[in-house]
Amino acid sequence: MILVLRALGVGDLATAVPALRALRAGHPGEELVLAAPAWLGPLVELVGGVDRLLPTDDLGPPPWPVPPSADGSSPGVPPWSGPPPEVAVNLHGRGPGSHRMLAGAGRLVAFRCPPAGHRDGPDWDDDEHEVDRWCRLLHWYGIPADRTDLALRRPPPGRLPAGVTVVHPGSKVEAKRWPADRFAALARRLADRGHRVVVTGSAGERDLAARVAADAGLPRSAVLAGRTDLGELAALVAAARLVVSGDTGVGHLATAYRVPSVLLFGPVPPARWGPPADRPWHRVLWAPGGDCAAVPGVGTASRWAALPVDRVLAAVDEAEETVRV
Repeated sequence: MILVLRALGVGDLATAVPALRALRAGHPGEELVLAAPAWLGPLVELVGGVDRLLPTDDLGPPPWPVPPSADGSSPGVPPWSGPPPEVAVNLHGRGPGSHRMLAGAGRLVAFRCPPAGHRDGPDWDDDEHEVDRWCRLLHWYGIPADRTDLALRRPPPGRLPAGVTVVHPGSKVEAKRWPADRFAALARRLADRGHRVVVTGSAGERDLAARVAADAGLPRSAVLAGRTDLGELAALVAAARLVVSGDTGVGHLATAYRVPSVLLFGPVPPARWGPPADRPWHRVLWAPGGDCAAVPGVGTASRWAALPVDRVLAAVDEAEETVRV
């Protein structure tokens, strides 16, 4: 049995797909268990090759039975039945917390982390692209991985419309959000061009999405934030005409389904989380390299927030032109 730890979000799971596929191909006869949040279940099914999801929302003690601590206390009833796995793979982080959570496995595949007692594995590189990071880890342990193997299975058509332009204004990280008024202006301009625009987001972003839609002059039915589960959101993106979003999970779904996209990165550089550079239908705008960098007297994050709507529209034209050619 192989246990893989990746207790993070949509983008994190999407960027780990090549590594998960490599583990599946390298160990075809082993059960592959993924420790990740339960709500990611619909997306895990679209990855394929994962035999079982172990619901894991955060780091903690190992999920299998461990001896009591020195003071006699126990970490509680573990969610794992049976002995620890033969192999545990840390696709979560550099340690030491994530390494310690996998303590007791027969073998740990992970980056070198002396504080956690793990001196095997390659060294961590902060500036590495997230996809390359986990592929390099597996290569170090003799497991070849293809960084281009990013595609997800296409979910069956559902109740949501096809051919829409998805505008996703939200992000769990406030600093990654392009201003709502600019998203609204963009959505209005896209609708004027004939795009059927919908606004997506989590349940907690429904007010934001409603404000963007209202300011753009879109009908209330265009607000899909909080009205889709993860599987439905994947189906919506898979059948979309275009995706415009910040550096967040929806952008990674567009990459997985090869849907034209314009992704607004800031302040984290796209070199660490962006789509493959050899796919011209994915356009990335980032403050230090875009027109917004010319705004004087403000920092990088503020320059990114000042990214003009016309520049985003130009990127939309560029992305769609690559599909027509």
